[in-house]
Amino acid sequence: MKITINREELLPILQIVCGVVERRQTLPILSNLLLTVSDKNLRLTATDMEVELSAIIKKSFDTSGEATLPARKLLDICRTLPENAVLDMDLGSDRAQVKSGKSRFTLSILPAREYPLIEMNDVLAEFTTTQAKLKSLLDKTAFAMAQQDVRYYLNGLLLELDGENIRAVATDGHRLALCDATNAVKLDQASQIIIPRKGVLELTRLLKDEDDDVQIQISSNHIRITHNELQFTSKLIDGKFPDYDRVIPEIGNYPVMADRESLRQSLTRASILSNEKYRGVRILLEKGKLKAIAHNPEQEEAEEEIDVEYQGNEMEIGFNVSYLLDALGIIKTDKVKITINDPNSSCLILPDDSEDTKYVVMPMRL
Repeated sequence: MKITINREELLPILQIVCGVVERRQTLPILSNLLLTVSDKNLRLTATDMEVELSAIIKKSFDTSGEATLPARKLLDICRTLPENAVLDMDLGSDRAQVKSGKSRFTLSILPAREYPLIEMNDVLAEFTTTQAKLKSLLDKTAFAMAQQDVRYYLNGLLLELDGENIRAVATDGHRLALCDATNAVKLDQASQIIIPRKGVLELTRLLKDEDDDVQIQISSNHIRITHNELQFTSKLIDGKFPDYDRVIPEIGNYPVMADRESLRQSLTRASILSNEKYRGVRILLEKGKLKAIAHNPEQEEAEEEIDVEYQGNEMEIGFNVSYLLDALGIIKTDKVKITINDPNSSCLILPDDSEDTKYVVMPMRL
């Protein structure tokens, strides 16, 4: 099977699909890309058996068939060739010859029939939404996912679909992020799925802040998202997500209204002298003031004070400053609303303009 293709057609697609390929694989074939050639297009597919990504290059070919090629090596070859180079690929049964100008490469091939494609069976729900809405949901919540937690269902992101609304929730047990997108879909039945961490991170890389539609299919074990020539498929985590509603505090009678950027910069400066391991900062609330105090085992101390709108009781509470900064970094409004009902309760952080996005941070003892 012989194909000829321009570097500028192949390289952007290779860069997209090779993001799925892990450098260390349990199966040798997972280091390879599957190339599927027809008279109308070339499809490139990469998978690690948890996430699969395929992209189509629309181009006429005189041949058809399938072959697998080493993903990273093909990408590196393409990347280092000069602009507008033409690649001639002769894909044999166990070797591939790749020629471009005076460059020659011989790559090993593994049988295409052994390539482990993900099958989407028994589609339970199918709907469309916009790229921008889906990307916004993931961007505002994904940072709170757990990483390698023994509670495997926390190593992912919950998507709740209900009528016309989508809700994304992520938590690592110490903090929680929630975001609602209203009037985003049209569904007959409600459903709940947990997308694994790698799938979520890959999606945030692929999606753009644009208003064109993406099609989403959900089965009992997988989610598939199709957009133009890209098709993304991920396994779902089989587990029950915790009842997150009960850890979200009510908005109190005396919330703190603060300038987001001033608060973020103050906490950033205070964090410099916090304990590197625990990242603890004490927050002191008084009428009209918020103080952040940090110290470390070297007996160094930082104190920051900013003016805020607050009329409640004086209060002192400890937090992991990294969790507060993560939430403040995601929020884009000029002001933030913070509710701390008592020194033992979680902190609720909201953008000033809506309650569609909520961030909860658990207190810590200092």
